[in-house]
Amino acid sequence: MIEWSDEDLMIRDAVRGWIDAEVRPNLDALESGDLPPYDLLRNLFKTFGMDEMARASFRARQERGESGGDGDGDGERSGGGNAAMSMLPIIELCKVAPGLVSAMGVGLGLAAGTIMKRGTPEQRERWALDLLTLDKVGAWAITEPGSGSDAFGGMQATARKAGDEYVLNGSKTFITNGPYADTIVFYCKLDDGRDPRDREILTFVLDRGMEGLEQSKPLRKMGLHSSPTGELFLSDVRAGADRLLVSGSGSGKDSARQNFVTERAGVTAMALGVIEECLKLSVEYAKTRELWGQRIGDFQLIQLKLAKMEVARLNVQNLVFRHIEMQRAGRTPTLAEASAMKLYSAQAASEVAQEAVQLFGGNGYMSEYRVEQLARDAKSFQIYAGTDEIQITHIARDLLSS
Repeated sequence: MIEWSDEDLMIRDAVRGWIDAEVRPNLDALESGDLPPYDLLRNLFKTFGMDEMARASFRARQERGESGGDGDGDGERSGGGNAAMSMLPIIELCKVAPGLVSAMGVGLGLAAGTIMKRGTPEQRERWALDLLTLDKVGAWAITEPGSGSDAFGGMQATARKAGDEYVLNGSKTFITNGPYADTIVFYCKLDDGRDPRDREILTFVLDRGMEGLEQSKPLRKMGLHSSPTGELFLSDVRAGADRLLVSGSGSGKDSARQNFVTERAGVTAMALGVIEECLKLSVEYAKTRELWGQRIGDFQLIQLKLAKMEVARLNVQNLVFRHIEMQRAGRTPTLAEASAMKLYSAQAASEVAQEAVQLFGGNGYMSEYRVEQLARDAKSFQIYAGTDEIQITHIARDLLSS
């Protein structure tokens, strides 16, 4: 794949029209946190029939007795495996409000994706369908205040067996959709007396309002303001065995690692959206802004910035196209491949956005010129789903183990 097809471009233009009508007028409210993103995302799904596609795909899989497999979750996002219908809304939304994609992706790709991969048919029916159609908001809770990048080894949240139930305790932080989640996929360690680092990782599905479960208000953060982030606190939350995800192969740790691949590969499409928008805004500004009697685009230092942005755009677009071709071939990236894609594209997006701010000068530091927001949002790509440093570790370990 070297370029978008005519059908792809029709989808892209339709999504752009929806964003212009529904998202851009609400951008200030999204940025301030006054408007949670979920009704807008439901509107997107209904407008393009994505909710019905997801519902039909879910029913077909249930009838065939299939789980979500070990795929990357993008099939669930699109409702039918159409790669363009999966990627193009991500790219276009990230040109305006990348946080919308974070909110959507965690609910669909991570929360629903985990339940589809690890849940029984009854569990998938009970929780996954409402997440896949966005009728309910999903969260994926693994990160803790004291663990950071050591998500598994440093995990302190516990599940203690008590008769036919489990008693859950612990806290989670930086949880996307945490303040508003109806359904929470919660990772913790089985409290069985072993050394904490050797304990089994368990995965539970929790519902808003369960006794002992507290969801914080949205946290204030540097960027991605259109994606609510919060904390979870569990104090003796009682969960029956029907809430434990145990189907499929591997452990809860394996399930989380599969989701890391989903999340990291998705960042590449998000990065492309930011890069394309920053380049577009920068070219327009370089053509119209004048200094010393000439447009700033005639200065070589400005031309260098634009040229580097275009190089980054081409490289990240090629990574997106490669990922689409892998989807079509039924292949999932390895953890190392997904980590390499995320490492490069996240750094490229952050660098391009910062250069756009620099190119705009004082105007670039002002919110009305929009590159300021995109620069704040792009920085998050180098932190969540594993920091740049963690990506380097995963890539290197894979190379050294072969």
